[in-house]
Amino acid sequence: MIFLKILFSFIFIFMIYSTTKASLELNLFQHLPTLIQDPWAVMTLYDAYFAFLFFYIWVFYKESSWFLRVLWFLLIMMFGTIAMSLYMLIKLFTLDKLDGIEKLLLRDS
Repeated sequence: MIFLKILFSFIFIFMIYSTTKASLELNLFQHLPTLIQDPWAVMTLYDAYFAFLFFYIWVFYKESSWFLRVLWFLLIMMFGTIAMSLYMLIKLFTLDKLDGIEKLLLRDS
């Protein structure tokens, strides 16, 4: 599990860094009219949000609380990979050392 902790930590840190850097260089809301006219930019957004939804289906399965299901849906749809990597880090760091991958992937009984 140490590999997964390192991987998702890297993803989380990289996404925070790159999102901050991009936000400081370009105002997304000013650039949005140009982006919407670019078919590849629109397709990339569709691709990203379908991937977010795909990941969220697993989160919905994993979480039994409706509050957490709604909260994680909102976080994933607003923050994308940042929220998804945070979710994975929370799950990974709450595992015991003897827990297997099943404990990470499957719903708690």
